[in-house]
Amino acid sequence: MSDVAASPGNSNTASATPELLAWDSRTRRVVTLYVPLACFVLILLFPFYWMTVTAFKPNAELYNFADNNPLWITSPTLDHVYHLLFRTSYPHWLWTTMMVAVAATFLSLVASTLAAYAIQRLRFQGSQYVGLAIYLAYLVPPSILFIPLATMVVQLGLFDTPFALILTYPTFLVPFCTWLLIGYFKSIPYELEECALIDGATRLQILRQITLPLAIPGLISAGIFSFTLSWNEFIYALAFIQSSENKTVPVAILTELVTGDVYQWGALMAGSLLGSLPVAIFYSFFVDYYVSSLTGAVKE
Repeated sequence: MSDVAASPGNSNTASATPELLAWDSRTRRVVTLYVPLACFVLILLFPFYWMTVTAFKPNAELYNFADNNPLWITSPTLDHVYHLLFRTSYPHWLWTTMMVAVAATFLSLVASTLAAYAIQRLRFQGSQYVGLAIYLAYLVPPSILFIPLATMVVQLGLFDTPFALILTYPTFLVPFCTWLLIGYFKSIPYELEECALIDGATRLQILRQITLPLAIPGLISAGIFSFTLSWNEFIYALAFIQSSENKTVPVAILTELVTGDVYQWGALMAGSLLGSLPVAIFYSFFVDYYVSSLTGAVKE
């Protein structure tokens, strides 16, 4: 009888144990996953939210925190966007930035592809050390390089022209892109190229018809990296460009929208918001290729 009487209690205890474990599992998942993820998303997206609120907030609300909520807009306005687009040279700055970023990205991809293929596939003596030296060149701070580069730019007569940026940006784009493509070329089977060599194909034909089509995710990843750095670069654009019409967006919104000690915060935030959209759109289309390429590069 005691065993029979004890059995219901044992069954209740057994049934309560899984519920307790399940509750602990859900709690642990919330604490270890959802709470850190929510904090990360909040920290990551809050600057964009603040830019958006400031860009569409009228000056009456922007400078009066006592009567208005700084995190919300009561009467949204497009005055700051209108001022930015039609009363400044922002569209021309945007076009200059796009032209410089695309040209620098193209030059960097061409140079990086040839360098990475030569280092990885031609297998000459010391190729690994050459690849390491190229990557170490990426670690040199731009604040050290811009002084000798400025001398070269002036001697070539390119000062205050977009070509000064197009030719100097690859100095920090090519090293990292080469290292990235070396890792991706390693993931492509070398037997494919050996078969093409047996059939009489040249190295350039192999690179153009076999290797590059298989390396498209790596090229897209290197292109995104190059385009993003070129778009956001500040030091070279500030040092090599002087005239207002040739400035890029990162430099122009700081130097042209700040007069003395007066900061046009609405126009500044509108310019920053509009300037970040092309990069965000670019990432949204190619994010899968970007992740797969970085995975392939790091894996090797």
